[in-house]
Amino acid sequence: MKTNLPRKQKGAAAIEFTLVFVIFFAVFYGIVAYSVPLLLLQSFNQSTAEAVRRSVALDTNTPGYDSALKALATAELTRQLRWIPAALNFNVATDASATYTGGVLKVSINYPSSKLRQVIPFLNLPGIGTVPNLPTTLTASSSLQF
Repeated sequence: MKTNLPRKQKGAAAIEFTLVFVIFFAVFYGIVAYSVPLLLLQSFNQSTAEAVRRSVALDTNTPGYDSALKALATAELTRQLRWIPAALNFNVATDASATYTGGVLKVSINYPSSKLRQVIPFLNLPGIGTVPNLPTTLTASSSLQF
């Protein structure tokens, strides 16, 4: 005996697959699109904290202490963030700064999220907006008073 699906049910599998695939793809894209900026932000926070921590070891009697302190912090940022691929256009000289004013060392990174558009495709979805929805700059900073 041959069992056939009723004619009304013939396209149901295709419609169900389409609905499930769209939901699956949206979740997958969200995970991938947000993971890179979150990884960068976590790395920026870690590297600024490490740059400040390493700068404590510098002797205050060092000639040119201010500039040596900033150079040490910048060198540590460069070392910590050398893993970032060239495609992301991250440059310590332009995207990071180290200042020493009034006994406070502040190391900060301001990375424009527009640089991520070269690596991550941003989608503009109706009713939702831009995905991933990121701030204009990814910012991290750490400071320490000496």
